[in-house]
Amino acid sequence: MWDISNAIEDFIRVAELANEELMPDDFKTEYLEAPHRQPSSLPNGKMAIYGFWYDGEWLKIGMVGPKSNARYTSQHYNHNSSRSTLAKSILNDNNMLDGEVQPENIKDWIKNKTNRVNILLDSEHHVLMLLALLEAFLILRLKPRYERK
Repeated sequence: MWDISNAIEDFIRVAELANEELMPDDFKTEYLEAPHRQPSSLPNGKMAIYGFWYDGEWLKIGMVGPKSNARYTSQHYNHNSSRSTLAKSILNDNNMLDGEVQPENIKDWIKNKTNRVNILLDSEHHVLMLLALLEAFLILRLKPRYERK
């Protein structure tokens, strides 16, 4: 949680450099500790950054616009749902869990073992490019295991 709250404070200064005025209350941050429930929907009028961490390491950080409900709620829990998902990355990582996780139990493993953070922004007042900048900033800052390096 400390990583995220400090990163958001620093990001507000980055956004200022791009002439975007943000306040701490522009961000609604939800921390879902393991075991967690996957979100049932992206709230109306919101866009989000989401992240997963496990055993002290960030695994994945991504972003969704206001029309990306499936990406926000379910795709990362299923290895066959999209080209790039947390589930697929874990299953393809021979060094991660030594065969503890299989395709048939990956969804439950993610929900039971990983923590999730959702950072929500109002899509009516903020541009998608700002969200992309926040995603890039968090990836550079937190260095998740399954992001391009």
